[in-house]
Amino acid sequence: MRVRIKNALSENAIISLVTVLMIFFLFACGGENKEGDTGKSVDQKTNTSGLSDWELENGFGPVKKKLNLGPIDKTMAADGEKIFESKCAACHKLDERYVGPAQRNVLQRVTPEFFMNTVLNPDENLEKHPHSKQMLAEYMTKMTNQNVSLKDARALLEYFRLLDEELKNQNTKK
Repeated sequence: MRVRIKNALSENAIISLVTVLMIFFLFACGGENKEGDTGKSVDQKTNTSGLSDWELENGFGPVKKKLNLGPIDKTMAADGEKIFESKCAACHKLDERYVGPAQRNVLQRVTPEFFMNTVLNPDENLEKHPHSKQMLAEYMTKMTNQNVSLKDARALLEYFRLLDEELKNQNTKK
């Protein structure tokens, strides 16, 4: 009699375990597609910030579409250098960490659109964007809104594009 009870308990335990595992795997595998599932790639699904893909890549601000950059405008870049010296150099150096991050090669770290949106709208980006929040945590200083115009932000962008091109040309000569 004891053998039968022991075998019955073992069978019940196995059935319970199998049932629990089946339920677990059913939910772990995602089950059916729910209404509203867009079928985005894994990378896009891991965007848990609540931002659109555009906002995540390009930040918040007046630049709402990809820029058509074309060749570097050296006149505009010269204006950008002056703007950098007057509005940015108090906190940023080109090649070293200062109050804020070094700015040479900034366009290798962020998109041109993100750069412009951050310059034009630093407050909203600091409040909402994970990259800007991470920079604030690292540098412990908010980027001050310098009330830069769209034209001046574009000139700053050209300045950094020119610096990148000059550095690239120096590296190819070596």
